[in-house]
Amino acid sequence: MITGIKGIRRIRRATAVAVTSGALLATGALTAAPAQAVTTPSIVAKGGYVMNDASGKTLYNKAMDTKRSTGSTTKIMTAKVVLAQSNLNLDAKVTIAKEYSDYVVRNNASQAHLIVGDKVTVRQLLYGLMLPSGCDAAYALADKYGSGSTRTARVANFIGKMNTAAKNLGLKNTHFDSFDGIGNGNNYSTPRDLTKIASSAMKNSMFRTVVKTKQYTAKTVTKTGGTRIMPTWTNTNTLLSSYSGAIGVKTGSGPEAGACLVFAATRNGKTIIGTVLASTTYAQRATDATKLLNYGFAQA
Repeated sequence: MITGIKGIRRIRRATAVAVTSGALLATGALTAAPAQAVTTPSIVAKGGYVMNDASGKTLYNKAMDTKRSTGSTTKIMTAKVVLAQSNLNLDAKVTIAKEYSDYVVRNNASQAHLIVGDKVTVRQLLYGLMLPSGCDAAYALADKYGSGSTRTARVANFIGKMNTAAKNLGLKNTHFDSFDGIGNGNNYSTPRDLTKIASSAMKNSMFRTVVKTKQYTAKTVTKTGGTRIMPTWTNTNTLLSSYSGAIGVKTGSGPEAGACLVFAATRNGKTIIGTVLASTTYAQRATDATKLLNYGFAQA
């Protein structure tokens, strides 16, 4: 027990401090220190863009509207056009022509190693297109879904559909002259345009399923009616294994394009999507994308 004048004074002082502190808290005079701003990352890629997929808000920009060669990130649009076909039958079979095989050999291109004469479903071709980045699968799909009496005409018509799709998205800095990114001098896009193409493609459930798949093994029908188990296709997008929440989308590379990556990830109900173009190596494009995803989530 506290007694005497001094004890009473101590009680009064303690009460005054408590009352004052309570008043300050009630009025908000005592507030938490403001959160430090997140530092904008530095990336090696010559171009980069990140946006909130739900709102379309720009979260990062480095030369986002500069036209560049896109390499196999072009195949995002290839898949988008295929999946937009009316009455699409994913189980329809496509016979692999010798020209598809000759094409990848002639161009030393990435391939799904499709076997001439095999009957491969459209579904399988989409996996062959997006996981190992098969230019033979891209050729088969363009030949299947282009219109015309000759293979050349069908391919040209399919590429026309790719450009129409870009126009319908309101993209002014994108043009395709190939179905796979092996361009003829007029195949280009920008970080922002590619991100918008990917965002649109990701609205399709089949596309989302394919691009988040790490490995896929196709069972095709041989020309003699037997079954062939293809070597397993592995997704070239290493972020699927290295970045928590990664859900896609597509790698690209080439002498002009450098190392490219269109990427997307979801965390805590938020999806961030973006692009890096003209990075230096496959490892560096993944590092660049990781930095931009972390930054994007911090801003979202």
